[in-house]
Amino acid sequence: MASRFAEELSCPVCHDIFREPVLLSCTHSFCKGCLQTWWRRKQTLECPVCMTVSSKAFPPINRVLKNLCEAYLLERDQTPSGDICSLHSERLKLFCLDHQQPVCVICRDSEQHTDHTFRPINEAAEQHKKKLQETLELLKEKLKFFKQAKVRFDQTAEHIQDQARCTEKQIKRQFKMLRKFLKKEEEARLSALREEEEQKSQRMKERMEALSREIAALSDSVRATEDELRAGDVSFLKNYKAAVERAQQRPLLEDPQLHSGALIDVAKHLGNLSFNIWNKIKDVVSYSPVILDPNTAHPNLIVSVKLNSVSIGEIQMLPLNPERFDCLVSVLGSESFDSGTHSWNVHVGDSTGWTLGVIAESFKMKGNNQTRHWRLGFGAGHYSIRSSPNPPTVIAVQKKLQRIRVNLDCDRRTLSFSDPDDDTHIYAFTNIFTMKLFPFINTVDGLKLLPSKVSVNVQPSS
Repeated sequence: MASRFAEELSCPVCHDIFREPVLLSCTHSFCKGCLQTWWRRKQTLECPVCMTVSSKAFPPINRVLKNLCEAYLLERDQTPSGDICSLHSERLKLFCLDHQQPVCVICRDSEQHTDHTFRPINEAAEQHKKKLQETLELLKEKLKFFKQAKVRFDQTAEHIQDQARCTEKQIKRQFKMLRKFLKKEEEARLSALREEEEQKSQRMKERMEALSREIAALSDSVRATEDELRAGDVSFLKNYKAAVERAQQRPLLEDPQLHSGALIDVAKHLGNLSFNIWNKIKDVVSYSPVILDPNTAHPNLIVSVKLNSVSIGEIQMLPLNPERFDCLVSVLGSESFDSGTHSWNVHVGDSTGWTLGVIAESFKMKGNNQTRHWRLGFGAGHYSIRSSPNPPTVIAVQKKLQRIRVNLDCDRRTLSFSDPDDDTHIYAFTNIFTMKLFPFINTVDGLKLLPSKVSVNVQPSS
């Protein structure tokens, strides 16, 4: 309908909505500008539609048509193009609930929308805006969460760089220590080699100097004897006895021989060289059967750079990664155990509160989850044991413990605690779960893992 109405308001010459329409005596109307252009081109005042010659060179303005055109243009400019039905050029005033789309009144009566349910466009828009607003609120919450996660991720990225720099520094420090040891060992062994070289070279020099003196004396005897042999018979016979004694004296000397041990003892310097150095390294390095994992430590726990002790400090701004404790002030060992036997010693000293033991791999770090762990603890002046989910049980200990040895036998499914100072047994858990178990430490002040003694055993090859 709207398109047909627009056609009625269109100039027959320019086919656009009338601009300043004028009315000819034949009742046809045209844009004033279009009519003047037509007349100039035709050189006559005839109507462009019916060819009737106009009696007036300046026909009057068709004010009714002008007002209609202006009203139509104003409404068309104020009505968004999307508010018009593309099929019927009518205003979209209804909303089809079945097709979930705006329709006009003609669409409502069409076969395509038979038995469909409709709502006024403003009512449907209000209902859908309400639903969309609810979705928008969820999106805003999600966006807020994502922005917070972005901040955490940025902090985590910085923490990763800090970790890398700190770890690199410790690696370099360790290798510097090893290089220093190796350099010192190298210098000592080269010094021993040079000392032996100097001693044996000096000894050979002395032997060679003595041999040179013997060679010179023997050469003199040879020349003197040869001179006697060239002398006349009388002179020869007069000196014969002395010549014989002189010639026979030199052959009585012992032939020169190399003495035992004259050469460099290469085997002493090179034999098992790398093994012997490695065997000595054990005196300058330490080994801990349990290494603490700083990525699991509660933000209040400060893990040492050697990863063998913890202390309490101000809460740190650390990434809340899934492995990190956020409720229990605890830390885990870096390696889990599910087979074999394992033992580690912990120095508790004068700590006022601590918990030692093992915890299941399935343990949840977030929240105060108290399931699947076995431990020995100290607090409020007494010792207790606990096998979760059972409550703690106080046990009697004869003296205040300074060190605790934790023994885990995965194959026998036992966990025991003892005093390494006098090998006193404290307590043992039996029939613990067959799963991966992590060493577990909880403290209110600080604890330290003690290094194990390193030894080198050589076994004959089979």
